Amino acid sequence: MNVTLNGRATEVPGGLTLAALVAHLGLAGGPVAIERNGDVVPRARHAEVRVEDGDCLEIVHFVGGG
Repeated sequence: MNVTLNGRATEVPGGLTLAALVAHLGLAGGPVAIERNGDVVPRARHAEVRVEDGDCLEIVHFVGGG
């Protein structure tokens, strides 16, 4: 399945939820914000919203430091 992820065309497995996509990308260790097709998806819905072919996704991964 093809999506645009952070501005780049990317192929991802079909049938993933947003939470599963985050895990697939290796970003499950911390909080993330996800925008799907121009709308921010609340974190509480990441496990239920499915990634669809052609989606435009922006994922921001927060990291601590100082």
